[in-house]
Amino acid sequence: MDPRIPSKWEEITAADPTHSPRYIERFRRLAARGADIVGEARLVDAMLPRGSRVLDAGCGPGRVGGYLHTAGHTVVGVDVDPVLIAAATADHPGPTWLVGDLAELDLPGEFDIVVCAGNVLTFVAPPTRTAVLARFAGHLAPGGRAVIGFGAGRDYLFDDFLADAAASGLSPDLLLSTWDLRPFGPDSDFLVAVLSRANT
Repeated sequence: MDPRIPSKWEEITAADPTHSPRYIERFRRLAARGADIVGEARLVDAMLPRGSRVLDAGCGPGRVGGYLHTAGHTVVGVDVDPVLIAAATADHPGPTWLVGDLAELDLPGEFDIVVCAGNVLTFVAPPTRTAVLARFAGHLAPGGRAVIGFGAGRDYLFDDFLADAAASGLSPDLLLSTWDLRPFGPDSDFLVAVLSRANT
């Protein structure tokens, strides 16, 4: 068996152990000031009937999954960083929060939506990107969708992502340039992709 490839996030946190605590506190401060930190979650919520099963892939400290749980969904959040999972557990009780590598996802049941927000896909190890997307596809219920958002300039070209998604069995239903539904175009510097399994 090949050794596991560490993610870019793990490399960052290994080099700077204060990185994750600072990231957590940043979002806690934003929330305390009343900043809107759940725009991604509102979009996902609008796509789902109440009581849907949601996989928050790369959940970080739980802002997206926590909102979706409060909105009435069953949420499982997975992140490779145990410090972020501890914060999610403390700040957002209710969902199931798990430490895990997205390239090795193997969860029971199927999900109506897999949401991967916050540039998460650009922090996985580049050789595992297709494996991560294939795991997303494999966890979708019939008719389920994956919603993935990340910005340009992060060493993952949008065209390469779409090719990787196709190779992983995911087909785009809708491409947006923001989480507030602006259309995607050739000059967009952000991509929100809504994808479904190519065979459904």
